[in-house]
Amino acid sequence: MDRPWGTTFDLSSLWDVIVLFAIVIAIAPFFGSYLGKVYSNRPAFGDTLLTPIENAVYRLLGTSPRRSMRAREYMWAVLLVNGVLLGFLYFWFTFQSSLPYDATGAPPMSWSLGFHSAASFTTNTDFTHFTNEAQMSMGSEMIAWQLALFVSPATGLAVAAAMIRGWIRKDGTLGNFYVDLTRSITRILLPLAIVGALLYVLMGVPETLTNFVTAHPITGGTQILYLGPVASFQSLSLLGTNGGGWYSANAASPLANPTALSNLWSIFLMMLIPFSTPFAFGQMIRKRGEAWPYFGTILIVVVVALTLFIAFQAASNPALATVPGLGVQTNGYPVGQEVRFSLPEGSMFQVVSVYGNVGANNMDIGALSPVAQIVLLFGMFTQSTPGGEGTGFGTLLLFAILAIFIAGLMVGRTPEYLGKKIGTAEVKYAALALLVHPAAILIPFGVAIVGGFANLPNAGIPANAHNFTSVLYEFTSESANNGSALSTAAFNDTTVFFNVAGAIVMLVGRFVPIWAMLQIGGLFSKQSEMPPGPGTLQTASVTFTIYLTLILIIISALFFLPVLALGPLAQITGGI
Repeated sequence: MDRPWGTTFDLSSLWDVIVLFAIVIAIAPFFGSYLGKVYSNRPAFGDTLLTPIENAVYRLLGTSPRRSMRAREYMWAVLLVNGVLLGFLYFWFTFQSSLPYDATGAPPMSWSLGFHSAASFTTNTDFTHFTNEAQMSMGSEMIAWQLALFVSPATGLAVAAAMIRGWIRKDGTLGNFYVDLTRSITRILLPLAIVGALLYVLMGVPETLTNFVTAHPITGGTQILYLGPVASFQSLSLLGTNGGGWYSANAASPLANPTALSNLWSIFLMMLIPFSTPFAFGQMIRKRGEAWPYFGTILIVVVVALTLFIAFQAASNPALATVPGLGVQTNGYPVGQEVRFSLPEGSMFQVVSVYGNVGANNMDIGALSPVAQIVLLFGMFTQSTPGGEGTGFGTLLLFAILAIFIAGLMVGRTPEYLGKKIGTAEVKYAALALLVHPAAILIPFGVAIVGGFANLPNAGIPANAHNFTSVLYEFTSESANNGSALSTAAFNDTTVFFNVAGAIVMLVGRFVPIWAMLQIGGLFSKQSEMPPGPGTLQTASVTFTIYLTLILIIISALFFLPVLALGPLAQITGGI
């Protein structure tokens, strides 16, 4: 049933969104406490069943929880596991027509497309330059891609846990990556993905090994419906902030997201782990009050973003004023919006997806109002509100380190946090991790525009501003390991240039910040804890929450305001 909206936006449709926020806020402290126990190796739910299984995996890997790694060794382990995953994915995608489960005859990917796809899934990005139904075999989706859906978010969670240990250890070690990776899968991703898949099946999402069926629509003729283990894939994809959908239409497909209830369940899965991670931090450092400033920052940014998104999507669209039967006060920006969901339901899905670096879509982002596009871009600029699994919170800690360092300089005291001094080395690594993001976006973006690789049509300033934004959005999404795309009509992104450049951007945007996070954790883990002094910054406070939020907004805006002026801001002003 169609639900037109516009200037007559029904505020009562916000209730399910408000209730969902309340549920997440209520659950996050308890689930975050569980996460903290998992990564602190403290007694936790499921020990009796899972500990023997994990010990068997450790013996198979030749490691032990008692063996702790320093930052360099931990990073080498991260690169080894993810390098093997990258190679496996590349092999499978480029030879998929000769490998099992290719009932639809999907062709092998070209070397550049295979490289882009393998890098995308390895880095938790899941940005696709292909049509799933036509260019991806069931074997590629069910075996290769689904393996990455476990390993990539587990890597992010492991890195965040290792970084946090830097504040509670004094021996220079950060834990064991193979142990953290295993526990991330067995204790968190696998059980939650099973529960999520079962509920999706109850909501009508297909779960089968049948590749496709032939349907006979009431209008006549036949139609091919692609099936598969959609429920389990969707559950793990959203839970692990991967975001890649079984279908090209992603969560806008009625097979993957059939009802408003499944849409709300999808939002809950995307929010659960990223919104709980601050409380895992509080549990691990045994100072639970320190979690609230980070949770508060995340909540403030997401709520403001969602409010702006809904407001400008519900506002009248001047472009519709000349359409026969419509007018300037009709329908807001309905193009690309799923009418199966209310405006708040669809908007919350999209905002949570992009701000959580999930990248799943349930609407056409290219049809959004320019302000709504800015809202989504800003979520990828920060990468930390809440950001992707594990690494998003790690990025928020980087912002906190810079904020505390700046505050220390302002009052003339040596900056410290949780009893550990913040010196020049820690600040340099934090700055590097934050600067590599705009560099990974703006350098290839400039090459694509100036070098003519985007082949943007000359269609006037407003249209060119939209096309400009499309290219900017592509590289921003890849560098942020997000995976959403603004528009495929503005330019062709399946070329060798965009495949190779995009793959490099994703790899750099993923592993350089991870390296910096581990280095910072390693530096902190070598320090002895200092007792708090009279001038120690009180970080577990509302004041620090507001301060951190402003620092995050200001730094992100300074990085990207110039390119916004040439893209979505130019659309708003009509190019003037």
